[in-house]
Amino acid sequence: MHWHIKGAMADAMARLKTSDVAGATAAIRQALAARTRGVGVQPTSKKVAADDDAGAPRLRRLGDILKTLGAQRATYRRFPPASDEATPAADEGDDRFVSRSHRSAAGLLNYKLYVPANLDRELALVVMLHGCTQDPDDFARGTQMNRLADEFGLIVAYPHQPRSGNAQGCWNWFDIRHQQAGSGEPAMLAALGQELAREFKITPGRVFAAGLSAGAAMAEVLAETHPTVFAAVGLHSGLPYRAAHDVISAFAAMKGNGKTAPCIGVQGRRKIIIHGTADATVSRSNGDALFERMRSQNPGSSVVMSEVRSGSRTATRQVLIGPAGEALAEYLLINGAGHAWSGGHRSGTFADPAGPDASREMITFFLR
Repeated sequence: MHWHIKGAMADAMARLKTSDVAGATAAIRQALAARTRGVGVQPTSKKVAADDDAGAPRLRRLGDILKTLGAQRATYRRFPPASDEATPAADEGDDRFVSRSHRSAAGLLNYKLYVPANLDRELALVVMLHGCTQDPDDFARGTQMNRLADEFGLIVAYPHQPRSGNAQGCWNWFDIRHQQAGSGEPAMLAALGQELAREFKITPGRVFAAGLSAGAAMAEVLAETHPTVFAAVGLHSGLPYRAAHDVISAFAAMKGNGKTAPCIGVQGRRKIIIHGTADATVSRSNGDALFERMRSQNPGSSVVMSEVRSGSRTATRQVLIGPAGEALAEYLLINGAGHAWSGGHRSGTFADPAGPDASREMITFFLR
């Protein structure tokens, strides 16, 4: 391996350790371009000296994943406009969709909050966790959860992960510092859920969390670390709890090679899992593992399967039924779907207009 390739790989490894996926990709591409021209390029960072023999095979695999991430983002960044599609809800300009902040012992958390027009009914709270590179406004546009809020009486909170917390705006689901109840992001998110439940007098058992990709993985962390706060979670293209412990193992988990830890939460928390068979960013095996984990945790349960059709898409629905006939978990595996919010609106990133409608599926499951 040429020296400039080695240096670039070391640079990429250093950047990955700080979650700078974009910087790692750029370093590798620069080095490969230089090798093609037959010239050397100095590494862009001097943070670490790589062990070339031990690191090279792993980094080649990571390079493949980085390319996949870039391709997926380009595919789902914006779908072409459709003239016959209804205009999305005016999120940023709506006086019922406001910016707020919450401070707890775990830290400061900025978020957007949507309050439905009619508050004279039993309300529920949904904490929506965006994916990497997204923000609350983007996620609200793509999922269209605010429209369902008016229909079902939902208070919807969209916490914001700043770039200071993660270079790509990802929730740090893979970091052991953010995988326990007492500190970090899970503690901040749980504190926000509890505070909003008190503010809007929401009945216990009607507080939920949902997310996409890294947001779904963090929602899974909440299910395991704060099961008494969140009665159910919605996991779209997510990963099992503690499938990774750092950035490198996170990439392995995304490929389906993660290791899962024993469940630590109490029995009874409910989960709806949604995944696409064509997801090249987070392997569908993670969805399979999430559902299988629920099955193993509830040995007296049974599974009912059915087929779902939405437009040109088909999906397989598996429902885990408890001894009393309650739906403990649901797994919607969508044929041909990639790494994007199913049934989402074109105005948001990582949103696939083809159904089924993931937002409605989650709310229906939560309120069942």
